[in-house]
Amino acid sequence: MYSNEAYLLEQLLETGQLSERDIQQAKTGLKPGESVVAVLVKSGAVSDEQIARTVAVSSGMEYVDLNGFEAHPSLKSLVPLDVAQKYKIAPLGMNGSTLQVAVADPFDFETLDALPHVLQPDIEYYCSTPALIKTVQSNIYGNDAILGITTKGGDPSTSSDADAPVIKLVQNLLMEAFKQKASDIHVEPLEKDIRIRYRMDGVLVDVEHHPKRLHSAIIGRLKIMTGSMQLDEKRIPQDGRIQMHFNDKEIDMRVSIIPTNNGESVVMRVLDKSSLKLGLVDLGFLSDDQAAFEQLITLPDGIILVTGPTGSGKTTTLYACLNYINRPDRKIITVEDPVEYELAGINQVMVKEDVGMTFAAALRAMLRQAPNIIMLGEIRDLETASIAIQASLTGHLVFSTLHTNDAPSAVARLTDIGVKPFLTASAVRAIEAQRLVRKLCPDCKQPGKLSSHELRSLGLEAAQMAESTIMSSVGCSKCRQRGFRGRMSIVEIFKIDDEVRGMINQQLTTPQLRKRARELGMRTLREDGIRKVLSGLTTAEEVIEATMADAD
Repeated sequence: MYSNEAYLLEQLLETGQLSERDIQQAKTGLKPGESVVAVLVKSGAVSDEQIARTVAVSSGMEYVDLNGFEAHPSLKSLVPLDVAQKYKIAPLGMNGSTLQVAVADPFDFETLDALPHVLQPDIEYYCSTPALIKTVQSNIYGNDAILGITTKGGDPSTSSDADAPVIKLVQNLLMEAFKQKASDIHVEPLEKDIRIRYRMDGVLVDVEHHPKRLHSAIIGRLKIMTGSMQLDEKRIPQDGRIQMHFNDKEIDMRVSIIPTNNGESVVMRVLDKSSLKLGLVDLGFLSDDQAAFEQLITLPDGIILVTGPTGSGKTTTLYACLNYINRPDRKIITVEDPVEYELAGINQVMVKEDVGMTFAAALRAMLRQAPNIIMLGEIRDLETASIAIQASLTGHLVFSTLHTNDAPSAVARLTDIGVKPFLTASAVRAIEAQRLVRKLCPDCKQPGKLSSHELRSLGLEAAQMAESTIMSSVGCSKCRQRGFRGRMSIVEIFKIDDEVRGMINQQLTTPQLRKRARELGMRTLREDGIRKVLSGLTTAEEVIEATMADAD
């Protein structure tokens, strides 16, 4: 019942409320897990109120008699039901900006330390009995408290907590990010305040600042919403997920918390499930590249690799491919770390390395499930690559990703991992590399022209502009004055045909492979970007910045 029972018994002895005989009788026949104090209360040797008054005096906390306390339901706006039940507390009211709370155990320092981070920094504690606190909970929260019903951690819109200031602040923060189509939310503690930034169309935008005193409460609320993070753990990174509903849409967020010198910093990745329904044309593939890629992803076997740096949209492209080829007569299994989206009709496996479920282990197991198509989140090592190659050579179509700057470099990357060139040549059917660039807002973009610097950087002649549709960014209410709305891929597709296989077997260098691929018709990232600039879809600046390594 109490966190420091030995100390409590000592205090009851010293104050003459119990004798040694009482305690020894309670200990006689004590059942496993049973509390001595609970037995003493049950026997009538001491009352709950006597215990509460004793621990209150010992801790320097004021005792409050909650008999007859007017527990108005409006108090539930101060403390969410799930918090009240978890920490066995009851809200009593506000004294100015200070929250008044009743607790049963003043020596439960874990609770006393956690509550300022969960609720608000300024809390005034009072001590009462567990029974009275439970009665007050029932009067405040109604039948839910009596039945032990708690709200889902990821749902901040429930009536029990929607009016609490910090909870409303966090809810508005998440809702606004979703409305603005932000891909990430950054909650960053600075020296004197808290900075909130959204990543929109790949660019971080400073949107709000809040007083530093709210930092612990905001972080605590986010931890509660994940339902899995430790509230009182601030020394190590933590990861979790938040699921919400907004305007009949399900919002899924991946949450990462890391300690910094100014406090815990949070980044939340907004997983927009609407992107799962995108076709290749929606991702940025022009008609000829779309036709070529669709032909490749419907091959019966082999490996299709999607490459690019972190944040280049590789996972979205893989999901779009799976949706395109997903049919009732095909069995598709994925291995991911983590599973970002749930795909209807597709078997998804999440990597859990702490229990031995590595990429390689999951891949070996899934081959016994007789799939037609396999999606492997990333090829990281020789073991994983070898199993993927073996699967592709035995009649499976395998999709995966690599971190390389361009498509031809993936061949050298596989060799570095330890894959024999002849296996790469035999198994890989195509390699697609991509970057993301911002799309011009269709509602406000206006005709423009390229500067001499942009012409030189893109290798264009002024004469080539005659039939182009160069557009420039302006800004309007639809794009929130940014001039851009959404992002699109620029791609290069490296097909592995018989001639390229021979070159891989001969272990030609990446520059040699790249040169020959271009001679065979491969369009580079920059060249695809140029086409989209000339079509008025994006700007030269976006393409130049995204393809700095492709300036040949």
